[in-house]
Amino acid sequence: MQGMITVFWKELADDFTSWRFIILFAIVFIAGIFTTYVAAQSIRETVIETRFVFLSLFTTGAPFSFLFFVVVLVPIVGIILGFDAINSEKNSGTMSRLLSQPVYRDAVINGKFLAGVVTMAVMMTSLMLLVGGMGLRMIGVPPSSEEAIRLIVFLALSIVYGAFWLGLAMLFSVFLNRVATSAMAAIAAWIFSFLFMLVFAEQPVSRIFPLNLFGEAVTVLLVPGVRTLGAIAPSTSAWMIPNPLSLGQSLLIVWPHLVSIITLMVICFAISYIKFMREEIRST
Repeated sequence: MQGMITVFWKELADDFTSWRFIILFAIVFIAGIFTTYVAAQSIRETVIETRFVFLSLFTTGAPFSFLFFVVVLVPIVGIILGFDAINSEKNSGTMSRLLSQPVYRDAVINGKFLAGVVTMAVMMTSLMLLVGGMGLRMIGVPPSSEEAIRLIVFLALSIVYGAFWLGLAMLFSVFLNRVATSAMAAIAAWIFSFLFMLVFAEQPVSRIFPLNLFGEAVTVLLVPGVRTLGAIAPSTSAWMIPNPLSLGQSLLIVWPHLVSIITLMVICFAISYIKFMREEIRST
C-alpha cells in the first residue's frame, strides 16, 4: 500500500505540473465555457417551458452543447493521460530502476491508474463547478435539488467513462512498446467507436460501445423528458413528452449503462494488470 501511495502522489504531481496537462486543461475549460455561454444566451433569448431550466445549460446549443463536448472530449483526456503510462518508462529505463526499489509491480500500475482517475475527477469537478457558476450568473435560475442530484450522477458517470478510456490507453501502453504506436491505437479506437455510434446508433450491437452507452445514459439524466433511447433526438424529445421521468426512474434506466461501462473498464485494466505483472522488464 505504501508503494502504491508513493507512485500515486508522484504521478499526480507529474500530471498537474506537465505542460501537456496544462494545455489540455486550458482547452477543456475554454471549450466548456464557450458551450455554456452559447447555451445561456439561447436560454435567455427563448422561453423554455420546463422545470429543468438549469439542466438546459448542459444540453442546449446542439450540436455543440456541453453534453456533446463531454461525450467527445472526455475520451481524449483519458487517452492523453494513459497512452504512455507504462511504455515510456520502460523505454527510458526508469521502470527497471523503479522496480529495483522496494516497490511492488502492482503498486506501480495501480498507482498510475488511480492518479489518472483522480486527475480526471479534479478536472471534471472543477469544470462542472465553473460551468454551473457561470450559468447561474447568466440565467439567474438556481438548480433544484433534483437537478443537483442529476448533475452529481452525471459527473460520476463522466469520471467512470473517462476511466474506461484511461484503462484502454494503458492497455495499449502495456502491450505496445512504442509510445507513438500506443497513442495511434488508442485514438483509432476512439475514432472507430465514434463513427460506429453515428452509423449504427440504432442497432443493438452499438450497446457494447462505451461511447454509445455513455451518450444514452447522460441523455436520460440531463433530458428528463426522454422516455425512449430510440430515434427521438434529445433536443426535441423534451418538447414532445409533457411528463418527464422522475429521478428514480431515470436512475433505473441509467444503472445498466453504468454497470456496463464499469465492467468494460475493469476488463481493460485487468488485462493490463495481468500482462504487466507477467512480463519481463530489463534495464537499458
